[in-house]
Amino acid sequence: MAGSYVGFGFGAIQGGLFLPAAQASNNFDRLVVAEIEPDIVQGVRANDGSYSCNVAHADRVEVVTVSGVQTLNPIDSDDREELVGAIAGASELGTALPSFHLYDSPPASVARLLAEGLTRKSKRPELPPAVVYAAENDSRAATRLEALCWDHAPAGFGDKTIFSETVIPKMCTVVQDTARIEAEGLIPMFPGANRALLVEAYDRILIEDHAPAGFERGFSNFVTKRQLDAFAQTKFLGHNAVHAWLGYLAESEGLFLMSEVGKRDDLMRRALEVFQREVGPGLIHAHARGGDPLFSPQGILEYAKDALQRMVNPFLNDPIERVTRDPIRKLGWEDRLIGAMRLAIDAGVEPLLLSEGAKIALSRASQETDTSPEKVLAKIWSSEASKEETQLVLSLLLS
Repeated sequence: MAGSYVGFGFGAIQGGLFLPAAQASNNFDRLVVAEIEPDIVQGVRANDGSYSCNVAHADRVEVVTVSGVQTLNPIDSDDREELVGAIAGASELGTALPSFHLYDSPPASVARLLAEGLTRKSKRPELPPAVVYAAENDSRAATRLEALCWDHAPAGFGDKTIFSETVIPKMCTVVQDTARIEAEGLIPMFPGANRALLVEAYDRILIEDHAPAGFERGFSNFVTKRQLDAFAQTKFLGHNAVHAWLGYLAESEGLFLMSEVGKRDDLMRRALEVFQREVGPGLIHAHARGGDPLFSPQGILEYAKDALQRMVNPFLNDPIERVTRDPIRKLGWEDRLIGAMRLAIDAGVEPLLLSEGAKIALSRASQETDTSPEKVLAKIWSSEASKEETQLVLSLLLS
């Protein structure tokens, strides 16, 4: 098969996952990326449509070059028209923005662009069916994106397009510290660029197992699941929660890089305990009835060992301050730290270990806002929680 792929946003997920996977599959004859940063658009163009990505394996960093990429800036009227045409002709599309909050934001609404292109697709029988992958870190990203697209095109897109959720437990970053780029020998995206893409080699990406009639998937490395909710929760309240938890504990002990944590057997043992004693039981209680082997003690153990090894990959050189930034968001009632605690409580487990990391995050949030911990939580949680459940979690965090 030969299809075309259109991506939105040229960050680490787009440049370190979607585009390399599209190239490696040999199933796409056109790669297009919508990007509003003129330096990136012009830099890739000047480099003959090529860019570099640094891939961190367990024992080395590999540089992957992706070529044949057409960058289009939707702020430019000519580029915009060509982009809408590319959307109409695409067989697979992927959004990889910093947040789902940007789906319908100026200066170039992704939802509006998609609505125009997909409407054109629906009216022309010769154009291929398509799947739109939403890769923002939210379990309902595709649902949110589809709803916004329908706001711009109430007539819908017929039966030729499906929006798919994704679960992407892949750690990646855009390194913009030129001193770090030089010190670690990273290759910038293109000659003269002040940024380098650095992603881990992990490549097990989960997507929803449904597609429009006549669709042939070009991405050969995606793993389909009938229901993604359980796996999305595992990533967010498992991997992300323990990653943040480990970061806060390491930061409190004066460490600066996650790779340093890998040399601390005591911290690594405790992180494994968090998975086995609190996070795991919560996930198993919530999802074991689905029958997937992941939701068993052995499945969680294997998942935890793999996740922890990847978190401290020395070739990622992940700064702990990146892992622990924005503690207020991470303490949200449904966010990773409190969400993981609540899941454990639902399973009848008292999350004493999880609460240690949450307490450190709360202390930082309190310092950053010059507000008492109680007032910080009252503002963050608002009216989302029941009084009984709130009191239970508060008793753990304020003890």
